[in-house]
Amino acid sequence: MAAAPQLSVADQIRQLEGARKLVLKDVSYYPQVIQATLPIIGPSSQVEFRRWGSEFLAEAFATPAVPLSNKETLSLVVLDTLKSLVEDPKQDVLVLRSVIQAAAILSVDLAAAAAAAAAAPTAIVCDLACGCPLLFDCPQHFPFAPHFLAEGPIADLETFVRINNSYDSATWERMTAIKTRIRDIWDTAPLTVRICCIKFVQRVVLAQTSSVNPEPRRGDPLDISRNMVPPIHPALDGDQLEAEASGLLDRMLSILENESSDPLLVDATLNTLSILIRQRPKTSNRIVSTLFNFNPLKLATTAPLSPKTKVLVKSMEKTTRMLLTHLYRRDPHNPLAGRMQQYVERLLRSRAEIFDETGRKRAMIDQANALEAKRQRTTALSSQPQIEITPLKPGANTLAEVFTFTTNDGLKKFNVSDTIPAPLAARISVRTIAQLDPDILQRAIDGVRARLVALHEARQQPINPETAPLDVEEDEDDYEPDYYAAEDTEQLMNKLESSPSDEGRGLQAPVLGALALPAFKLPAPPTLDPEQAAIVGQSAIVRVFGTMQTLEDPATKKSKAGLNRLAASSYDRDSWITVLTRLATRANAGLDEISVKEEGNTVALPKISMSDSIREMLYAYILEDFRKRIDVAVSWLSEEWYKERVQQRIVSSPDQPRDVPANYEKWTLRLVDAFLPYLHAQDRVLTRFLSELPELTTSILTRVNTLCRDPSLVNLALTSLYYLVMFRPPVRNIALDTVQDIWTEYEDARPTAAKYLQRWRPGFVDAAQQGVGGTSVGTNGAVVAT
Repeated sequence: MAAAPQLSVADQIRQLEGARKLVLKDVSYYPQVIQATLPIIGPSSQVEFRRWGSEFLAEAFATPAVPLSNKETLSLVVLDTLKSLVEDPKQDVLVLRSVIQAAAILSVDLAAAAAAAAAAPTAIVCDLACGCPLLFDCPQHFPFAPHFLAEGPIADLETFVRINNSYDSATWERMTAIKTRIRDIWDTAPLTVRICCIKFVQRVVLAQTSSVNPEPRRGDPLDISRNMVPPIHPALDGDQLEAEASGLLDRMLSILENESSDPLLVDATLNTLSILIRQRPKTSNRIVSTLFNFNPLKLATTAPLSPKTKVLVKSMEKTTRMLLTHLYRRDPHNPLAGRMQQYVERLLRSRAEIFDETGRKRAMIDQANALEAKRQRTTALSSQPQIEITPLKPGANTLAEVFTFTTNDGLKKFNVSDTIPAPLAARISVRTIAQLDPDILQRAIDGVRARLVALHEARQQPINPETAPLDVEEDEDDYEPDYYAAEDTEQLMNKLESSPSDEGRGLQAPVLGALALPAFKLPAPPTLDPEQAAIVGQSAIVRVFGTMQTLEDPATKKSKAGLNRLAASSYDRDSWITVLTRLATRANAGLDEISVKEEGNTVALPKISMSDSIREMLYAYILEDFRKRIDVAVSWLSEEWYKERVQQRIVSSPDQPRDVPANYEKWTLRLVDAFLPYLHAQDRVLTRFLSELPELTTSILTRVNTLCRDPSLVNLALTSLYYLVMFRPPVRNIALDTVQDIWTEYEDARPTAAKYLQRWRPGFVDAAQQGVGGTSVGTNGAVVAT
């Protein structure tokens, strides 16, 4: 017989998840599932199974749904597995975290002496189970397994007789080994594991120190402390347990005293101190003294103040401040409450001095810079700041030097194009020019013009007739100076006039070169095809909708002027809505089926219709808050109805036979279908919507008929229809037909529908109830004999 195929790791994890879902539905299956999965999640298993198993055990013992007695029994079953997992030196970090979390619940130390259930009846799931590094007090982290060793007063002795065995040394040795291993890896493990170790030590300190309740049998049975250990216990020594707890507390508080501690460890330690002070008052003096000597802002003064450092320092400062504030507010009569409040106030001031840079003055660099800074501040306070326009330096000048007025060498060397993006530089320039004084701007422009004129004049040197070049080719090797007398001015000018045009290039006016400012012409825009034009139009409509949504609703509702109102009479939201609805309805009226001809070829209109895009955006805008925006829906649909009536009047002529798109009924039905599922019995939106629509059809009222499927909405549907019967005579018949259909289809609606029909169609109800053969009811409610 062939062996069954081996399942993959993913398939086996999927089966284990099915077992987890089973125990979450019924906690009575926890013993069977835990015992069945222990062989799978052992130390020799694959890391995926070990991760799942350790997390499952931590979750199982942390849940408050499992009875205390079951947890105590199961804790003895899983101790061997937890011990083997935590002692593996190459263990996975995630597995180690979950094992320590489970150990914090199961086996704190032999000094716990007598462990019970959770610390409070209304327990919350452990924060360690979710991996949070900032561990707040969790009432679930109490040991259960030490009950197996306890020999002392227990609330129900008959229940715990089976596990009340103080001579089981093997179980105690396994728990001691787990505790020792966790203490050993506390300082060397990864950060997340060290946080779990801090929480584990907190539970050990709680269990091995004396409680405020001297008599456990009359106090809270869930408060596990040294008081539960009897003096004659053969295995537990109360004084030794308390001494060990004191040493662990000092080791935990040393994290606050060590300057090199990780800020996350500091936060985790601070978050475990509140419950220690509250439940073990004997430790409060030592903890509060350590807090007074702890400076959470010291990291900001010893390390560079980077964004990461700021976040870490602010986190430690806030955690410390919240802890001390909670302590002195919870016990205002504490002798140390005044010092706690002073410490918090001093902490706030120090934080403001370090992080609040808005009110701090600039540090004085030296005496020379102080005078310059004073002059700058005096100039900035002047209502009319002045700019100094200096003449250009002699020699060649660049275009940048022509437009530069500052005398600061650093600003002259600053290259904006390499540092600031062009869009950001454009926005800064536009805003600066807009806020600049017009006189200063004009003076700067005049200064640039004067520099350009001076530069141009410097390039145009006057011609000296006696030294001007004559474009005569000379051979440097055969140079022989002529000793003729220089020609006079008249002879020179005659010679220049008779020379060819190409020989007079040396006398032409010099060109400015890089400083020349030729006329700039924008290139012709690229031709847009219909698809691109439609996409650009859609982006413009999206921006209009974004602008419209930022506007607030008017405080007072204004009466509307109807279909002939001006669309852009103001810039409020109603005006934008009118513009958008008319763009959707009237902009392309009659152009939906027209093609564009281009050079003999027929170009079809784009597949993306701008009108349909606007309709989709209006549809989504209304449904975002349809109760407040129902007037927008009515305005839009009224525009659709008006456009269709005008188009029908035009196409009715024989010259233009064409069908008119029925957008009114289409979008009305879409809106009704969209908001009907969200109506409740007290809604007035449906009645208002139906009463203000310009036209009602059978299809629209049929949608109202479907409301009666919900018995709670029967009155809403019938009331809306009866309102139409009373106040809209043109649609009275189709409204009564809808009420008649409701009476026929829905028995729950018959009493109310019959009351309305008795008045307007009295023969229908009687004929339908009697069921007389040969008698039928017409569409208008009249009884017809056949």
